[in-house]
Amino acid sequence: MEKKILVVDDEAGIREIIQFNLENAGFEVDCASSAEEALEKLGPEHSLILLDVMMSGMSGFQMAEVLRKEKNNQIPVIFLTAKTDQNDLLTGFSAGGDDYIPKPFSINEVIARVRAVLKRTERVVESKSDMIEAGAVRIDVTRKEVFVGGEPVVFSKKEFEVLTLLASHPGQIYSREDIINELWKDAPYVLDRTVDVHIARIRSKLGNCKNYIVNRTGFGYIFNPTA
Repeated sequence: MEKKILVVDDEAGIREIIQFNLENAGFEVDCASSAEEALEKLGPEHSLILLDVMMSGMSGFQMAEVLRKEKNNQIPVIFLTAKTDQNDLLTGFSAGGDDYIPKPFSINEVIARVRAVLKRTERVVESKSDMIEAGAVRIDVTRKEVFVGGEPVVFSKKEFEVLTLLASHPGQIYSREDIINELWKDAPYVLDRTVDVHIARIRSKLGNCKNYIVNRTGFGYIFNPTA
């Protein structure tokens, strides 16, 4: 079954180029000229969003925030942007982005990144049990749900992936590089600080269980439910 991509950019020429080439690569494509239009069009048939950051009206970052926080929608998002400053990259990943493609871009790179993110999304829970229970934290891998002390807690897609990776291997130390290689392998703009930002957000959501994630200075992070 062909994957359907939603392309969101306020420049018609860019939309047309991306749509033409993605369709030639075997994808189905929908287009939207604004974040507001994209939110109206987005449906369960879409597998990924290519999202321009700088648009009139709602920005790409703002749309991603709406998807993750208000709609609890974890569809993969790749940002298209001329903003490649470190703080902008961190803003994008914190908003729930899965990858960044700087403008001007090669259409072959866009296609490769789309395939890589889709593949990464499909494999992230492979070989893991359907349910992970560690102390007061329970992770339903199939339903993508997390319970802390029996209460449901909403995590972004990438936060869920990081938590699942650590919790499925309690006692194992993961360096920042290990986490990046496992979960952002095909995203060249991910920095060590990006991992730290996600860990900080995960800890804040774990509440009384935040100490389950231990930072071993000089080594990395370890999930220890007895901490």
